[in-house]
Amino acid sequence: MRQLTEDDIRGAFANANDDELRLLTLPPDFVLTDWDHLDFLAWRDPRTKGRGYLVAEFGHEIIGAVLRASEGNSRAGSALCNVCHTMQPADQVSLFSARKAGDAGLRGDTVGTYMCTDLSCHENVRLAAPLAPNEVRASVDARIDGTRQRAESFIERVLEAARADA
Repeated sequence: MRQLTEDDIRGAFANANDDELRLLTLPPDFVLTDWDHLDFLAWRDPRTKGRGYLVAEFGHEIIGAVLRASEGNSRAGSALCNVCHTMQPADQVSLFSARKAGDAGLRGDTVGTYMCTDLSCHENVRLAAPLAPNEVRASVDARIDGTRQRAESFIERVLEAARADA
């Protein structure tokens, strides 16, 4: 991912209103971000309970989505993140929803998916179990690529109604 400024990020959100952009807090370690090894940027807002952000690069365009974490707790023992496909204890996976962009979002339409509660999917896929003796690095690279594609796909679902209206 190319290096982004705060202005780049604030201008990227397809489903944010002015109040949400005003309240947006960048990750505490934003200035230390290693952009060369980042497939997408996702973080929880440290000042606003339940809010998170997902920003991805589509060619030369940066697009982001404001996320809202559900408050419910699962009774399951474990859960699968739909982005990084990492099995986690159930309390470490949350349902995140995002208001759709455009008129659909103004009507209250949303999309949702289960993601790592701390939005650390990018790191989790890299911290997966060490390679087995018969496993090749390509399988780990495929997991990383899949995680990026699923994050981008979620943002595309946020955009699809707005693109259809255009």
